[in-house]
Amino acid sequence: MSGSPHIRVVDETGSTNADLAAAIRSGEGWPEGQWLIARRQTAGRGRQGREWFDGAGNFMGSTVVAVGEGGPPPASLSFVAALAVRDAVGEALGEEAPLALKWPNDVLLGGAKLSGILLEMVRGTIIVGIGVNLARTPQLPDRKTAALADIMTPPALEDFAASLASHFARRLENWRTYGLGATLQAFLAHAIHAQGSPLTVHDSDGSTLSGSFAGLEESDGALRLRLADGSERVIRAGDIS
Repeated sequence: MSGSPHIRVVDETGSTNADLAAAIRSGEGWPEGQWLIARRQTAGRGRQGREWFDGAGNFMGSTVVAVGEGGPPPASLSFVAALAVRDAVGEALGEEAPLALKWPNDVLLGGAKLSGILLEMVRGTIIVGIGVNLARTPQLPDRKTAALADIMTPPALEDFAASLASHFARRLENWRTYGLGATLQAFLAHAIHAQGSPLTVHDSDGSTLSGSFAGLEESDGALRLRLADGSERVIRAGDIS
């Protein structure tokens, strides 16, 4: 095991999210601001129960956020995480890099998926799991994927982890201090979604719903989809294209 006092790196584990959940349930706990990073995960998971690609040389790590009364909805931490990933990748690649955000929390490089984010709540604490394709790219049947190695020599795992941890802490502080509205504004400033642009929502049951982008709910960041008849539907889960 290695790393700075705030970043613990292990060679292999099943899932960094599962390790943090076990620490919380056992009463040992896990301090906010500390990250667990794995060089290899054998049982990683993505959103909606998907298996997470275990690419050697990629970033796979988790941290925790303590949530209290009166703050933004815990699920909106996905926007905090996406912005932090974009910040860290932008630092590595330079601000001219073709980076963009896609609802709810995808970071795109050249229009292709670069990262994955998974939030889990355990005993009132949010575990934030993040994977970023630094060195290798998974082949997915339903979307294009990208890695930093496509356009540069990727940073060392420890260096990228330190950058991401720093950016996450800053974005988290903004989320707490200024509320969700400021975080959503930052997300939309870097997003591919323009007001009125066409969208199709793909639900986990295979159904689809088409319309146009009508903004994000200020209360929780849910997507507003304007249908052909002018009505709006609020979408809180699903993939979009």
